[in-house]
Amino acid sequence: MVDSPERAGHWAAAISNTLLADLTREKLEELLGGYVEQLLGGGVHEARQVGRSMVENDFISSATLERTLSHLGEHTPVTQAQLAALAAGYAEGLRDRTLDQQEISRTAAINAMRLAESAVRVSEAKFRAVFQSAAFGIIVSGLKGEIIDVNEALLTMLGYAPGELGRMSGRDFVHPEDRAGLRELARQLIASDFDNIRVEKRMVRSDGETIQTHMAISLVREAEGAPPYFVTMVENMNEMRALQSQLVRQSLNDMQTGLPNRAQFLGWLEGAVGTKGPDELALVQVDIDGFRGVNDAFGHDAGNRVLMRVATHLRAVFTDEVAKVARIGEDEFGVLIRNPRGVPAVIALVDEFTSRLEEATWIDGHGIGVTASIGIVARPARGGDAADLLRAADVTVGWAKRDGKAQWALYDRERDQRDKERYALAASIPGALEEGQFRIAYQPVRSLTDGSVLALEAKIAWDHPVRGLLCPDAFLSQSSDNGMIVRLVHWALSEACQQAGEWYAALGSRTPVLSIDLPPRLCQEPELVAEVSRVLDRAGLPASRLRFELHERVPVLLTDEHLEELTILAERGVELVLGQLTGGNAGVERLRMLPWSGVKFAPAVVHGFGTGANRVDETASAALLEWASVLRLPMYAEDVRSEAEATRLAALGVTGAQGSHFGPALSAAEVAALLLI
Repeated sequence: MVDSPERAGHWAAAISNTLLADLTREKLEELLGGYVEQLLGGGVHEARQVGRSMVENDFISSATLERTLSHLGEHTPVTQAQLAALAAGYAEGLRDRTLDQQEISRTAAINAMRLAESAVRVSEAKFRAVFQSAAFGIIVSGLKGEIIDVNEALLTMLGYAPGELGRMSGRDFVHPEDRAGLRELARQLIASDFDNIRVEKRMVRSDGETIQTHMAISLVREAEGAPPYFVTMVENMNEMRALQSQLVRQSLNDMQTGLPNRAQFLGWLEGAVGTKGPDELALVQVDIDGFRGVNDAFGHDAGNRVLMRVATHLRAVFTDEVAKVARIGEDEFGVLIRNPRGVPAVIALVDEFTSRLEEATWIDGHGIGVTASIGIVARPARGGDAADLLRAADVTVGWAKRDGKAQWALYDRERDQRDKERYALAASIPGALEEGQFRIAYQPVRSLTDGSVLALEAKIAWDHPVRGLLCPDAFLSQSSDNGMIVRLVHWALSEACQQAGEWYAALGSRTPVLSIDLPPRLCQEPELVAEVSRVLDRAGLPASRLRFELHERVPVLLTDEHLEELTILAERGVELVLGQLTGGNAGVERLRMLPWSGVKFAPAVVHGFGTGANRVDETASAALLEWASVLRLPMYAEDVRSEAEATRLAALGVTGAQGSHFGPALSAAEVAALLLI
């Protein structure tokens, strides 16, 4: 075995500073050790293989070969033939390496050329696809205006057939008055460093019609020697503007009725209240009664026919010479009258419209009746506010609906102000509850026989920091509208029962019944029975000591499920009294569905027995009491103001009464003093 590691180390030292290959000293000596073994153990063929291997391992510096031959010839027992073979193998390796690299370079160049050609073809295909399928016109022309190519969209836009363009120039398509300007723009584009411009120019169709177009002109500069040319994209602005006009019309008109919509109506109002508007205006808002019921019962097609019928009648009555009509909501229409000939003239038009609605609308054999609630606002126009006008009209429609629907109402500023104040009160109820501004006042219900206290009616009083003491009539109706009555009555029930529980603890069965109004909204609470039970348990008050008073119209408003909840309360001992009885709104069949503990007559009935009451009122009141006596229930009266009323009520069988004749409402402390003496 030859000492190849040592010889390899000397060889590595001789050539290491000439190498271009990135080899560690250890790796280099290992490689050279293998070469030494090949040279010393073989002949010319092995020496040639060593030379080729050196090239393969990147020993490609001429200095490396020179030092290798010198070192091996002086320090290694190799023959001259082997050295020559190594040099020959080295040269062959370099030759093959060079040829391989040239082939790689040539292949890469060919591939790059092919990719470039493919990219050009793809680009041309894309351009051709865009050119043929574009919705806008495209014309390719030379610098002098000669036509190179046009697409189908341009031919359609200008009304030409492909064969008609052979002798024409691009300038022939341009309006004569715009040709000079377009030539100057083209000249400037050629002379500048820019590649495109955008302009609006007129073009002439084959039939002579002028169209306004938007042109995007691009100057294409290709390889040196190839002539530049223009690519012009043309958009028909007439079609675009027609589409824009159509979109504007659609955005300002109701698709169902064809009338202007709310957005356009608001624009009319803004113009009417401006400095150039009329001196006076009238705003009429029409709201179809029960429109949702028509949709639910007969379907939306029927609802649409109702809308069309209302729109037709409005247009027939409020013609263009008289007013502007629009649909401003799902079932709402607005009418704007500029400089009306007085409020009576507006009312006459409204009456004519409502009379036209009296004829039934026949849908699938059903004659559907259509009515409308209408609000009328008449006021000076200039300096007004469109939003305030709409609000006033909406408020007035609300009055018409609350007063019975199928009628019109005239805006009343004072009534509106009163409503605003009441709604403001209702909205501030949550804060007032948190600040402890509410309290309970107790109105004694006294026996008309011996004057004893039969019951205590709990009334909610509001110690308002600005308006002073407010009675329930000032805020309860509006609190029903915004839902705050639920929270307020829950508080009152809990407060009053807690106080009554203390009196019951002291008096037992001698404690007067606690009476409290139960509004319709509370009767509809799904957890009414559970809530009342919790309140009574916390207060330690038996159910028999609690009485709810229900307005005579409440049974008609409730569902069978709600009536069942009230029946459960009655079965548990809570008394139910039919309150505010006037005889005009009671649905007898619904009344029979509840186990009543008594009836209570409204002030209007009681005052029929007062001094100075007319004979008709007295007779009506007496007849109602006689009818109620048939029910064989205890009868009570509210707002008794005089001895004459009390005497007559007692004679007709009324058990107990309350009102100013028996003294004012009492605080909890005053009630305690009255009961515990």
